[in-house]
Amino acid sequence: MAQQKKRIRTLIIFLLFIAYFIIASRPIPRETVLSSGWLSSLESDAPVSTGGAGQAQEGLFPFTLGAHFGYVNADGHFSVNNVKTGDIYLSENLWTEYGAEPEIIEIKDINSQTAVNIKNPRGYPILRNNRVFIIAGEQNALSEIDKDGNILWTYEFGAPLTCIDAASGLVLTGSIDGVVEILDAEGKRVFYFEPGGSRYSVIYGCAISRNGTRIGIISGIDQQRFLLLERFGDSGDYKAVYHEFISEGFRRPVLISFTDEDRRIIFERAEGLGCYNIKSRQGFSIPLDGKIAAFDNSGDKGFFFLVISRVEGRKELVGIRFPQDKRMAVSKYNGNMRNAIFMKAPFKSDNVFLGRSGQMIVAGGGKKLISFVMEEK
Repeated sequence: MAQQKKRIRTLIIFLLFIAYFIIASRPIPRETVLSSGWLSSLESDAPVSTGGAGQAQEGLFPFTLGAHFGYVNADGHFSVNNVKTGDIYLSENLWTEYGAEPEIIEIKDINSQTAVNIKNPRGYPILRNNRVFIIAGEQNALSEIDKDGNILWTYEFGAPLTCIDAASGLVLTGSIDGVVEILDAEGKRVFYFEPGGSRYSVIYGCAISRNGTRIGIISGIDQQRFLLLERFGDSGDYKAVYHEFISEGFRRPVLISFTDEDRRIIFERAEGLGCYNIKSRQGFSIPLDGKIAAFDNSGDKGFFFLVISRVEGRKELVGIRFPQDKRMAVSKYNGNMRNAIFMKAPFKSDNVFLGRSGQMIVAGGGKKLISFVMEEK
């Protein structure tokens, strides 16, 4: 009898152990790492291999780094690599270099071929979403230019502009008097908005989603706040769906951008990086130990990279894994969004560049550009 009880007790302990093993076991999480690829000098077109970096990705990275600007491809070769001689403006497919009060502005493509010639521009170029604009010298008028260099339309504003963005045939503007306006493809105003809510009204940053259905705004002084507006119905009206005060804020232009295929909008704030998840309708901030010097415009697949600047030219490449929904944000991050940072890589440089396309990241410092590819191991 005693022997039988001993066998039963042993069997129960064994079953409890198996049950505990099944319930308590968790899969080993895969770690996201950056594998280095090519290293290219701005003084040479020949890339130097620094290790396997996976498959090369399509596309070009427009860059400005110190005295150089141009386009580098996914293999580390340059299609444009020039030394600055004046002011420059680069977009994904077009670029221009111009002087003070230019008589002619020449817009070029990624092969340095002339795409548009603008005579007597009476202002300065802005390149957005494959469109060419001229902002008047006093910053209170905006004109769109066609491929022949002719003015398609001109719109005059009540005060100097402080920010411009364009997508889906729309142009979003913000001005120093605290007004937000949206113009259609013909330069006609289709939306007008004054955020208010602050002691002093001024728009410090604005961004429009790729499909034109959402806009993000940084507005005001004392207090400064972030607003997200969405378009409802066929009327074209945008309504505020979220706003958040961001403490003292800035007295300068603020970085703001839709990212991760418009799933999120990120913005600069005094204590670090602000983010709003459009699906979960949740905003949060990630503390950073420095000022944002450059950031990744894509934020693809929930990963986001930026470079922060400290004193004496000290920089740090920071990788962030965004929480995917409200439940994850609460349970995994426990309210401390600093834990969203999964990597830090310090370096020293006075100038920085950061670009990204899919899994490939291109970073720059000094006179060098280096590529990385995100991998899971």
